[in-house]
Amino acid sequence: MTVTKKNAVRKARKGERIRQVAAIPFRFGSGGELEVLLVTSRETRRFIVPKGWPMKGKSGRKVAGIEAEQEAGVIGKVLKQPAGSYSYWKRLERQFVRVDVTVYLLAVSEELTAWREKKSRRRAWLTTADAAMLIDEPELATLLKELKPPVEEAEPVDSPAA
Repeated sequence: MTVTKKNAVRKARKGERIRQVAAIPFRFGSGGELEVLLVTSRETRRFIVPKGWPMKGKSGRKVAGIEAEQEAGVIGKVLKQPAGSYSYWKRLERQFVRVDVTVYLLAVSEELTAWREKKSRRRAWLTTADAAMLIDEPELATLLKELKPPVEEAEPVDSPAA
C-alpha cells in the first residue's frame, strides 16, 4: 500500500511505525571533497534531504531517485545499499508522529535547471560538515558527518520519470 499523509495518521493512531525514504544526493567538488545537496522544506524553509512516502510497486531505491528529481532537480545513480536511517517527528494534521526514514546515496550525474518543485524549494551544495550543522534532525546530522560513499560503482536505476 502506498502511504499518504492520511494513511500515515491512521497508522500512527494504531501505534504502527511510519516509514519514509530519502536520498542524499552527492558529488565530489573541485578539490575532491565530498559535497551533498540539501533542499529547503516547503513549509518551514529549513534545510532537509529529499524524502517521501513509499510508493506501491517501487523499491526504496527507486523512490529515493524519484524524490531527488522532484524535490532537488537532480538525476543520478542510487547506490544499492542504504547509507543508514534516522527518525524524526513530523506534524501530520493535528498531531506529531514518529517517522523512520531509510536513506540512500545518489551519485549525481545531472543537475536540472527546471524541475517539479523548483518554485517551492531552494537547493544548496555543501560539505558534509556544513550540511550537518544546518540539519535539525540529530540522527541525520550524525549520518551526514560520518558519510563515506562506497568505493563500489553505483548501480544504475531507470529514470525516475519513467
